[in-house]
Amino acid sequence: MLEYLVRTSHRPRPLPSGRWAVTQRWNDLLFAHWPVPPSSLGPLLPEGLHVDTFMGSAWLGIVPFWMDRIKVRGVPPLPGVRRFPELNVRTYVRDQQTGMPGLYFFSLDAGSLLRVAIGRGFFQLPYYWAETSLDQRSEREFEFYSRRRMVRQQIIFKARYRGLGPTRRLAEMRGGTLEHFISERYCLYARKSNGQAIRANIHSVSWPLEDAEAEIGRNDLAAAIGVSLPGEEPVLHYSRRLAIYIWPAELVKPAMARRRVPVTVTPSA
Repeated sequence: MLEYLVRTSHRPRPLPSGRWAVTQRWNDLLFAHWPVPPSSLGPLLPEGLHVDTFMGSAWLGIVPFWMDRIKVRGVPPLPGVRRFPELNVRTYVRDQQTGMPGLYFFSLDAGSLLRVAIGRGFFQLPYYWAETSLDQRSEREFEFYSRRRMVRQQIIFKARYRGLGPTRRLAEMRGGTLEHFISERYCLYARKSNGQAIRANIHSVSWPLEDAEAEIGRNDLAAAIGVSLPGEEPVLHYSRRLAIYIWPAELVKPAMARRRVPVTVTPSA
């Protein structure tokens, strides 16, 4: 908790008011990102959000990792949610009214049924129960597998990935880079069951990104949301640790539609 209190200097704005609701730690993350046309993701977003772009492209990210140190404020440690693999599909968006940048989750697959229930019920996030495994092959090399349960069509993701070690370039990450674009996000967005957008403020304490290598054996996740990935290889990064603090979710107010103002035209003499 001391780490959370002191490591806030990288934030562009102060911490949210009130107390965080949930904290958790993400470990051994692979970030795989593909550039896609903004028009392919825009229709998938709820009202009030628009796609954020870098170098003219929207970016679809698939992120496998394993989670631990999960705590809900005021609730004793819950059995069955201490440690498990998870997988999320995300893009990067902005609130149309405030311009606040954040993550938007299309789906989150978890091996813990209780975690799925909490994620859907407490934060109204699009969680799915999945058969998941993450096997460590060496200090920075992992094999990940996920198969979504209780769905008509098989949705499978499997990959083997490795972090390539810290570099000065990524340790000194600056604005104007893809790494800064995907990392400097301090809220998450999702769609409620009634179609409304919700936002939860977050704070993260992360290890520096590393370059990564990966062999993705199967990836049904993009097709599951109706998005075609380009033929090119994804941009890959790895992170050893990421501590997350999440505040209670709130509704995103859609931007007010512009109203036409009638103009009286006076004929010239």
